[in-house]
Amino acid sequence: MAESSSSPSGMRRKPRQARSQERVSRILDVAEELFIVEGYTATTTNAIATLAQVPIGSLYQFFPDKTAILKALALRYEEQLHQKFAAFDGVELAKLPLSTYVEKLIDTADQFFTDNPGYHAIFMEVQGTIPELEEIEEAADAQLIQDLVTSLSQRNSTLEPADYEAIAFVLVKAIGMLLWLSLSQEIRLRKRLVAETKRFTLNYLQSYFPSDPLPATTGAN
Repeated sequence: MAESSSSPSGMRRKPRQARSQERVSRILDVAEELFIVEGYTATTTNAIATLAQVPIGSLYQFFPDKTAILKALALRYEEQLHQKFAAFDGVELAKLPLSTYVEKLIDTADQFFTDNPGYHAIFMEVQGTIPELEEIEEAADAQLIQDLVTSLSQRNSTLEPADYEAIAFVLVKAIGMLLWLSLSQEIRLRKRLVAETKRFTLNYLQSYFPSDPLPATTGAN
């Protein structure tokens, strides 16, 4: 089967054959490891090819440069995050108590960061320097916002469409920023910040969905 000559990720070719897909996956796995350990700036395409046991010519068949590898890795991260949220059944999620809904929402995002330490380690170094990565992040946020719009409207259909859009925007941006900032803290504070993110989110949503009672244990003893 022939392989495409272009890809939105910036790749020269998008792998179609199983052997090519495995090779690209190995390149991305190795690049992720090197970006974490050595840093993006210090890592070279030669080092990636050597550790991945791929001829440098084969690497360049798919990736024109190191930035294209980083973009493909970013897209893989964002797709993994989207799949985690897409795994929830929207209707079933809408039936959960609001406190449980918030727990699942934030625990899913936090687990993604825990499972993918490279996400924070790599992008802390390059943030603000590669415009294409910001475009990928914005597109991923837009998808998450629309997913939340659907989820929230299934929970309560009495609000205006503009309300769901605004609520979802606030949630995606605020939760994302709070969890991102928590990643650079020591573990005890990180856990506290995750808990505070849940508290913030629950109280914010309660202002729009007051029929969902707050759990009895939210107050201090």
